[in-house]
Amino acid sequence: MERKVFIRSLIFSVAAPSLLISACTNTEMAKTDIVQTYTCPMHPQVMQTSQGKCPVCGMDLVAFDRANAEKFLTLNENQQLLANITTVVIGTGSLNSSSYLNGHLAVNPDRTNFVSSRLSGRIETLYVKETGIQVKKGQPIYKLYSEQLLSLQQDYLLMEAQAEKLSGDKRFRELANASRQKLLLYGQTTGQVNRLKKDGVTPYVTYLAPSSGFVSELMVVEGQYVDEGAALMRLEDYSQLWVEADVYPSEADSIKIGSNLKVIVAGWENEPLDMLVQFIAPAMATSGQVLQLRGTVENLNNWQPGLQAKVLLPYNSETEELTLPVDAIIRDGKTEHVWIESKQNVFEPRKVITGRESPDKVEIKEGLKSGDKVVVTGAYLLYSEFILKKGEHPVFI
Repeated sequence: MERKVFIRSLIFSVAAPSLLISACTNTEMAKTDIVQTYTCPMHPQVMQTSQGKCPVCGMDLVAFDRANAEKFLTLNENQQLLANITTVVIGTGSLNSSSYLNGHLAVNPDRTNFVSSRLSGRIETLYVKETGIQVKKGQPIYKLYSEQLLSLQQDYLLMEAQAEKLSGDKRFRELANASRQKLLLYGQTTGQVNRLKKDGVTPYVTYLAPSSGFVSELMVVEGQYVDEGAALMRLEDYSQLWVEADVYPSEADSIKIGSNLKVIVAGWENEPLDMLVQFIAPAMATSGQVLQLRGTVENLNNWQPGLQAKVLLPYNSETEELTLPVDAIIRDGKTEHVWIESKQNVFEPRKVITGRESPDKVEIKEGLKSGDKVVVTGAYLLYSEFILKKGEHPVFI
């Protein structure tokens, strides 16, 4: 019996150090399993086990605790003051405001003039030789050489001479007046016709600008022969401009032809203009599911066609909705969420579904209830802090 006890004691004394060494080794290995992880504040999908630069944006990687499974943040009062975090208790109310329709300024075709040749002939002198030049009504724009004009002038002087010689015969006076009217119809002014008796006939006639505007297109050059009716140039008057905006079918019901809307031109946000709706397209554009709205505004600041403009579409809600300031909504590209103070100094993200939106407010359809305490300023700082600590965007199930 004593021999058996001795053998057992000997075996235990030999095995005990081995067991102790093994236990210590397992403890050390468990400690070494906890490795510090680093991530990018802007790209949480980037994770490394050492400090460095983000391969996407180049920012310094920051440490975060991968084992932290908490889905909320705790900030004391001083931290909230530094982050400028303020909250508001959400409640119901009517969303009486306006939405923006994206649009632009366009040329008003009613203020566009095409200058065409009244006669066939050669462009002897072109007084306007490039686009973008501003011309005034009555300003010489080109001189034409025309043998047809020469023949008409000779006919007129002959008819005038016969009418003066045979003043008692009304038929010759009527023929002279008809010949004079033909010259006027071919683009000569009254003064040019009156000077024919003194100066005599000439194959050259100078044509004047029919209206004021800018030369937007020039189709001829000096020395070019043109036919009767050929287009020479286009003049555009920018004193009035069209406003064209895209309207979704759901919004078109609140707009009628004759409605008065406000227009804001980019760069002149403090100078809204009044616009009378003159046209609403009866069919949607082929490039998208939108209708086109059009109105006219006065060009008070020498605006150029093509400038961006916004049309304010007012709407009044007859029902009560949950509304929040627009800045309280965090949009990360996949979901929309807000931050609520669930307990004192405890903030957590909450997924929401939004509805209509005005320049300063947004309707909350799902995700919140009346009485929730929602962060309205500093929400993006909470969102960034969450990514830094958790290494990922908020996950909503």
